[in-house]
Amino acid sequence: MAAEEPQQPQPEPLGGSDADGVNCLAYDEAIMAQQDRIQQEIAVQNPLVSERLELAELYKEYAEDDHVYQEKIKDLLQKYSYIRKTRPDGNCFYRAFGFAHLEALLEDGQELQRFKEVSARSKEELVAQGFTEFTIEDFHNTLMELIERVERRVPLPELLAAFNEPATSDYLVVYLRLLTSGCLQRHRRFFEQFLEGGRSIKEFCQQEVEPMCKESDHIHIIADHCLSVCLSVCPSGGGGAHVPGERPHPHHR
Repeated sequence: MAAEEPQQPQPEPLGGSDADGVNCLAYDEAIMAQQDRIQQEIAVQNPLVSERLELAELYKEYAEDDHVYQEKIKDLLQKYSYIRKTRPDGNCFYRAFGFAHLEALLEDGQELQRFKEVSARSKEELVAQGFTEFTIEDFHNTLMELIERVERRVPLPELLAAFNEPATSDYLVVYLRLLTSGCLQRHRRFFEQFLEGGRSIKEFCQQEVEPMCKESDHIHIIADHCLSVCLSVCPSGGGGAHVPGERPHPHHR
């Protein structure tokens, strides 16, 4: 009787075994769970927009021997009397801008009317660019409702409470992101000079501007001239944006 030939080992499928796939999935889920825990901790420790804080609070965020930043804080103390902190969630620039300007408009009726007119027609401009009206309408309505509250001269604590209500605050952030995207795309020839990696301005907006929790950079900030509001960006410390208050009136941020 002929001897049986030894069986050759069968090659494993490309991409590894099912066990490897399960392990990778479990690892990904663990990472996502950890990120969720971190976000929850940040949310517990940081309001979306804080009460007014003494600007000297910034000293606590740097070591005493960090002379460069200690000197920068001294310079800020010559110009501003207080700050507000915003939650470091990737949306801090838009939230800081929105609150700071509306807070200032409580004391500036002329600028309030100009800003209201610009904001009112901004939805039509976005729709003309190809944004879907049905998609952006609720976000635009949130901005207009906040402006109307300022027009009624609501108490400052009420405005602050609105910005700390996640649905209202996040809807405003979404709309400001859409306005920024629209501005960048209207002026694509100028802004594409600042992009790296061969991306088009539309791709950049879809990946880095419109999604929530994406950090802002210089290109996002200068694009906010679509609302004809001057911004002053001051160096400060810690996570999130810091909204400085002028001496003696918090008009210009």
